[in-house]
Amino acid sequence: MTEPVRRAADIARKTGETDIKLSFALDGTGETSIETDVPFLGHMLELFAKHGHFELKVEASGDVDVDDHHTVEDIGICLGRAILEALGDKRGIRRYANVFIPMDEALAQVAVDISNRPHLEYRAEYPAQTVGSFHVELVHEFLWKLALEARITLHVIVHYGRNTHHMIEAVFKALGRALDEASSIDPRVQGVPSTKGVL
Repeated sequence: MTEPVRRAADIARKTGETDIKLSFALDGTGETSIETDVPFLGHMLELFAKHGHFELKVEASGDVDVDDHHTVEDIGICLGRAILEALGDKRGIRRYANVFIPMDEALAQVAVDISNRPHLEYRAEYPAQTVGSFHVELVHEFLWKLALEARITLHVIVHYGRNTHHMIEAVFKALGRALDEASSIDPRVQGVPSTKGVL
């Protein structure tokens, strides 16, 4: 019996602004090890991996004395590249997913197409501009870089909410669940799920 291919990747990126090492596996148990000097993003990544049943390890440091932008952006780049590599030839995947996640009073929706066409649509209005020291505009930056590097179409809609933390938390949980579903193997799918024969 043939052993299933491990869908995983290790990515390293070092610049004058950040130093990141990231390991990611699609078919995991939700185990994480996150070390970053952007604590709120670290918390969101733990939720993403836990609810997507991924394995995720991140060691990231950056010029947070300037601001968190470079570190958040580069973690998004690295995670996107890891997702793309872990997906491999995409044979047998479901490709699409659409997930709603409630978090107390907040409701977020994430739709994914593993399309090889990077695109982000982001609809969210938050009542606060920061959560602790984290600037909420960086959520868009992270998601855009992830979608770009993973080469996925990603639609994110926060339908409503009053607590900014809850709203962003719902986004990351929904992202994990949607990517898990879209990347899962469907035994009915022969080759890749596209009439073109390629993704």
